[in-house]
Amino acid sequence: MTFSSVLIANRGEIARRVILACRAAGLRSIAVYSDADADAPYVQLADDAVHLGPTPATESYLSIDRLLAAAAASGAEAIHPGYGFLSERAEFARAVVEAGLVFIGPTAEVMDAMGRKDRARAIAEKAGVPVMPQFAAGDVPADAYPVLVKAAAGGGGKGMRIVREASELAAAIEAAGREAASAFGDDTLLVEKYVEAGRHVEVQVFGDEAGHVVHLFERDCSVQRRHQKVVEEAPAYGLTDELRRTLHDSSVALCREVGYTGAGTVEFLVADGRAYFLEMNTRLQVEHPVTEEITGLDLVQWQLNVAAGEPLPLTQDEITATGHAMEVRVYAEDPYAGFLPQAGHVLDVAWAQDARIESDLAADAEVSTAYDPMLGKLVVSGSDREDARQRLVAALDDSAVFGVTTNLGFARRLVASEEFAAGQIHTAWLDSPASAELLTAPAVPEEAVRTAAAVWARYAVVGSDDPFGRLDGWRSGADPAPTRIALEDQTGRLWSFGLSDDEIDDVEALAIIDRDSITIAWHGQTWPLETPDPMRGGHRSSAATDADLVSPMPGTVLRVDVAVGDTVVLGQQLGVVEAMKMELAMTAPYDGVVADVGAAAGDQVPIKHLLFTVDPA
Repeated sequence: MTFSSVLIANRGEIARRVILACRAAGLRSIAVYSDADADAPYVQLADDAVHLGPTPATESYLSIDRLLAAAAASGAEAIHPGYGFLSERAEFARAVVEAGLVFIGPTAEVMDAMGRKDRARAIAEKAGVPVMPQFAAGDVPADAYPVLVKAAAGGGGKGMRIVREASELAAAIEAAGREAASAFGDDTLLVEKYVEAGRHVEVQVFGDEAGHVVHLFERDCSVQRRHQKVVEEAPAYGLTDELRRTLHDSSVALCREVGYTGAGTVEFLVADGRAYFLEMNTRLQVEHPVTEEITGLDLVQWQLNVAAGEPLPLTQDEITATGHAMEVRVYAEDPYAGFLPQAGHVLDVAWAQDARIESDLAADAEVSTAYDPMLGKLVVSGSDREDARQRLVAALDDSAVFGVTTNLGFARRLVASEEFAAGQIHTAWLDSPASAELLTAPAVPEEAVRTAAAVWARYAVVGSDDPFGRLDGWRSGADPAPTRIALEDQTGRLWSFGLSDDEIDDVEALAIIDRDSITIAWHGQTWPLETPDPMRGGHRSSAATDADLVSPMPGTVLRVDVAVGDTVVLGQQLGVVEAMKMELAMTAPYDGVVADVGAAAGDQVPIKHLLFTVDPA
């Protein structure tokens, strides 16, 4: 079925990506937006836009009725789901088709079959795809541990537990089942062998309505924290030709077995020279740009073509791969505080000029915890893996987000690490003691502060073209005196530098300045620095004391378990904060008495909001 207009049932960078593909194909693009996204750049980029509803996703991007109403109101003939939200929900694909529209993705029947891990595993076995050893929940051999308990429905790490000893199995099954029921409405679980140091390798596949299926090579997505990907690359490194062929052939066989159409990804765990089927994602992947970079193909354009009933543009023999590509996901999160989601007002954004940027983030944007914390993707390609890695480090050096805490600096340290360079990182590496140093917040580098001082001197101190008005240390009878700049970091340390004219005039850096402070981006990390305040005898900021417990993220106070005057002991739960479906218990830092309670259950609180004060016993 041909179509001339596409409604994009998504937001942010993927909505932007599909809008641009529609424009290139001569199709009319229709954006949808919630209250929170009314001023988002992707909304302005589309040919038309329809308001969905309030900010909560359940009342906007997850509402099938509202999306179909938007399609009807705008005259859309097809719907592209992007990824996330409803992209893998069979009931959405079914509703789109029943409304007389084209769903740009596989059929609802295929989604039903592959959307559950137990059904997908059975289909994979029938197609001859290698699978992980499986056990009945009540019959796990003693020598099988560790095992992985995982939800049959859904994904994203929810309903998943690693069990290392038989004594832990019953509790893990109970907890995983409860979490799966809450997240997916289904508590069915699988118990499989768990591989400690495996790699996550996935194959990009495509099928058309005529039954043709091809692969577009593979990607390595082993750099993960809490089962969420951070860095992806293509092709996967260090695989034998035989193993690579097994991955490709198995993926194509699986798609043929299920009658797959459109873009999809078959995911494997690779360990000890063997591959084990994990699951199939029946949608376009976040990391599709690295495949596009090595193949030179436009996967979204292929999606549009296949959905319109056209055959695949190329045969398997015509698809080639050249070079190496890498992608970093940029998240609004604090890697040094357990990857807690962050929010706030974006003051400015700078992206590397020599990289492919997939983002809808702009200055003055508000980042909330209502949606996924991913702000965008930074993609590079090179002649080989090491060339791509070095280009990625350089691109991260040239990128910054001011105003909101992100993982850019952490990602830069990760990509520059010896372990990543050597290809030694597996799926559990970031969650293991091996990454402890990387997950420890670094101190501000002296070179960063010196550069900030030079920037401050250039723009906030010198600031005059009049030779007698420039505060540059000029003297008639001697060499110029250095310009002395003092800055204070967030720990209260005072830095002082005597800077030469050349140093000031030649400085280049990513930074923002206001009257009393400068924030400089250094190796992706942003460092706020202030000019000393002699009237206050030191640091301007009023930091929380050890007695204060502040919200580590913007969110909702779920519980308040204490009142002023209560006696508490070390580690006692005082309350619970929730954001991005993540619950964080606030606990007493020592034995003491509650002196203040700064919120009530149900309150929406910003980051660093004072929740509790505990005076020592």
